[in-house]
Amino acid sequence: MAVSAALRYMLPFARWRTLVRRQWTYASIGILPFAALATAGVMTCAFAPPAMAQSYTYNPRPPRPKPPPSAHDGQMLVQATTVNYDYNNQRVAAVGNVQMYYNGTSVEADQLVYDQKTKRLRAEGNVRMTDADGKITYANSLDLSDDYRDGFVDSLRVDTAQDTRIAASRADRTGGAYNVFQNGVYTACAPCRDNPKKPPLWQVKGARIIHDQTDKMLYFENAQLEFFGVPLAYLPYFSTPDPTVKRKTGFLMPFYTTNTTFGSGFETPFYWAIAPDYDLTVTPRFTTKQGVLLQGEFRQRLLDGAYQIRAYGIDQASQSTFAGQPGDRQFRGGVDTQGQFALNDKWVWGWEGVLLSDRAFFVDYRLAQYKDSFGTFLNQTQEATSQIYLTGVGNRSYFDLRSIYYLGWAAADVQSQIPVIHPVLDYNKTLNYDILGGEFSYKTNLTSLSRQNAQFDPINTIANTTGLCLSASADPLARMPSNCLLRGIPGTYTRVTAEAQWRRSFTDSYGQIWTPFASIRADAIDASISNQPGVSNYLPTGDTQTVRLMPTVGLEYRYPFINVQPWGTTTIEPIAQVIIRPNESYAGKLPNEDAQSMVFDTSNLFSVDKFSGYDRVEGGGRANVGVQATTQFDQGGAVNVLFGQSYQLFGLNSFAVRDLTNTGVDSGLATTASDYVARVSYSPNSTYKFTTRARFDEATLNVQRFEAEASANFNRWSISMIYGSYAAQPDLGFLTRRQGILTTGSVKVASNWVVTGGARWDLEANRINQYIVGAGYVDDCFVLALNYVTGYSYTNYGATPTLSHSVMLQLGLRTIGMGAMQQSVSGASNGLIGQ
Repeated sequence: MAVSAALRYMLPFARWRTLVRRQWTYASIGILPFAALATAGVMTCAFAPPAMAQSYTYNPRPPRPKPPPSAHDGQMLVQATTVNYDYNNQRVAAVGNVQMYYNGTSVEADQLVYDQKTKRLRAEGNVRMTDADGKITYANSLDLSDDYRDGFVDSLRVDTAQDTRIAASRADRTGGAYNVFQNGVYTACAPCRDNPKKPPLWQVKGARIIHDQTDKMLYFENAQLEFFGVPLAYLPYFSTPDPTVKRKTGFLMPFYTTNTTFGSGFETPFYWAIAPDYDLTVTPRFTTKQGVLLQGEFRQRLLDGAYQIRAYGIDQASQSTFAGQPGDRQFRGGVDTQGQFALNDKWVWGWEGVLLSDRAFFVDYRLAQYKDSFGTFLNQTQEATSQIYLTGVGNRSYFDLRSIYYLGWAAADVQSQIPVIHPVLDYNKTLNYDILGGEFSYKTNLTSLSRQNAQFDPINTIANTTGLCLSASADPLARMPSNCLLRGIPGTYTRVTAEAQWRRSFTDSYGQIWTPFASIRADAIDASISNQPGVSNYLPTGDTQTVRLMPTVGLEYRYPFINVQPWGTTTIEPIAQVIIRPNESYAGKLPNEDAQSMVFDTSNLFSVDKFSGYDRVEGGGRANVGVQATTQFDQGGAVNVLFGQSYQLFGLNSFAVRDLTNTGVDSGLATTASDYVARVSYSPNSTYKFTTRARFDEATLNVQRFEAEASANFNRWSISMIYGSYAAQPDLGFLTRRQGILTTGSVKVASNWVVTGGARWDLEANRINQYIVGAGYVDDCFVLALNYVTGYSYTNYGATPTLSHSVMLQLGLRTIGMGAMQQSVSGASNGLIGQ
């Protein structure tokens, strides 16, 4: 896919991720274009106890207003219908609608007596006590010391600021630190509005519930877990941190996992909150086939940032299980770390680092933070990234500098073919003042990388089936541009790019918009290319130093016509762009590392340089023309249409020049008059959205690329569908047309019930190669979800796709714990994760 200039600046390192992936992995199932739908994984939150990503989370509750700061001045304020002062016995008795405020705590009751001798406070009848933290206690009667440290309460209910509730027949408070609830009930669910006495969705009953306010722990004795008042589990004793705790030393949710490589495994993570700013989690996994896998994670938060270190290790009991694979060794393990720190409000620096005994370790032991446990439409992580970076963002500028090392663990990865980036730098700035009445900006890029061995990809059936392009083939005559693409050069490659741009817009008296622009770009390139078999068939080997310049001047013209009707406004805007510049220097004769993707559509029709990276630069005179029409309806909704074409006016057409990767050859721009591109978007309201994009052959009007998207979002359900059809691109190795449909949807069948599903249909193979269906119940205190997933996937060390089926169950009780169990139903690995 083409990479926009904005993405190029914001994610300069992302380009290198695409270079280490084998394109055939997706193309062989005909769904390559859908890779753009993938999302990235989410990094663990900095300083809550470690948790795995889950499919559902609790519905958020509106935050309670914070109580005003309390005054501990020792004064007691009492308001009641009748207040009696017994000076002889030093008692104050208030009767009728009593309201008392003392040291930040308020008490409401039918009757209240305060004994100044014994410093005891007794309230009776419809008692409501609110402390300074917002905790509310309802009771028939209470008897407390005036500092609220000791006493007892009869028939009480406590509502905390964290929306949890405890009810009991009696509660005793001693030392200001212990509350002991007799015959207590605990829940984090809100009471039923229509029938508050109805049992909540879940609750824990205990003969005694002890709240240790010093250690912030809840202890349950002779407890049972009930759903809708029906007991489902009995626990003679268990404990959990109270709802105010975010971090607490103790054991986390245990979980169970099975896999053909290590058998059955059981884990009970131990979380150690060492200090407010750092913690440690130790997770031994006891397996039936391979012994004990030790895992540990240390995290620390500092004033200006945070970092974490994870370590893994196992002395394998059955090394032969991995015979002939990367894991065929006795000891396996790894260390990974990441961190980020702020230098000031504009600059941050950070790192990621991974060191493994072998590239298959994370996958073989299914360490879930590196692999999508569902194996669904999400993009599974295919490499470990080690990098160090420095990033700065100004009001009108951006700077990013980083060095990157990728460790690939996919089946197609050959580590010696993956580049080491040392470094890549991007800087751009737009001046905050005009030059010659226009906007002036400049940008720079430095890219330096090295690769041990060349990476070739086959582009025809014979080369693919006979392995002509594999690293094992030493025949230089086999690696010809007619058979292979040279995806990556062996050796070192450094390029420095600097570009200055100027642009200004004028609007004349007729409403025509004239935008002249100019730029000049310079590239300095130094390459030392190893003379490996076949490389010399593509470009000269040895040391190469060169400089290329690309001056550009151009003019863009727009003439919007506006028509206003009672039902809406229509704007028709012809657009023309003329660009004058010399030919691309050394076209196709230099390495191409970051400009290998090329998709011509309406998104880059009016781009001055349509290449996605810096290693190629568009040259020659060109005209881009089109017309755009937009209609805005007064009742809501809009239609947008864009249609256009590009013309090579003079000079060398850069897109017709074959380079190492044939970039641009099958793009629709290689002819004097390009293919036609079009886009139609229609959104009648906020519910429906329709978009189509297409490219038509200039001579035959055959559809070369077509994409259609439709989505609908209602109150209770939503659905989206994407259809893609892409003509063969033999020069890029795609020998047949690719077609597919991806559909996802969800239905809210009740206030808290959701049914979801998705399917991906390869139309060329005429099969659904992946689908997922699931149902979930979610409210503010409970989560229950079940998903069924099936799909064809490529194993990490095999080339044949396998069909897998798995079921995942997720269960969560707010303030108690969240867990999920994944079970394979087709012989593939399965697991259970919890938090």
